Amino acid sequence: MKTDRRRSREFALQGLYQWQLSGADPATISRQLGEAKGFDKIDADYFKALLEGAVAAAAELEQAITPHLDREFRRLSPVERGILLLAGYELAHRSEVPYRVVINEAVELAKSYGGTDGYKFVNAVLDKLAAQLRKPEMRDR
Repeated sequence: MKTDRRRSREFALQGLYQWQLSGADPATISRQLGEAKGFDKIDADYFKALLEGAVAAAAELEQAITPHLDREFRRLSPVERGILLLAGYELAHRSEVPYRVVINEAVELAKSYGGTDGYKFVNAVLDKLAAQLRKPEMRDR
């Protein structure tokens, strides 16, 4: 059973994918996705916060993510970039969401939308990013 937040993340990933390919602003993308089947079943406020937040923080997130990659950020697939931006935003700016939940949700997105073993890559990168951004929380585990 998918939660409202999981659906929000799926739509936010679609929005980030669109943003990367078209360069359209988040408001335009939100309007377009708002007409998609299933959009009425999401947490719309959370979707909006994720999409707008990840786009606004994209440069900062790319800087934080890049040291944990085995290739240039721009060489990642748009899906992997989108997932890492989305999860990176949640790790950096949504401290009320436990880091394990952020990583698990990102891995599930990668399994559904990414390449064959992309979820392993996403998991490894986000483990390192969480250690950097959520030190106190990870220390308490």
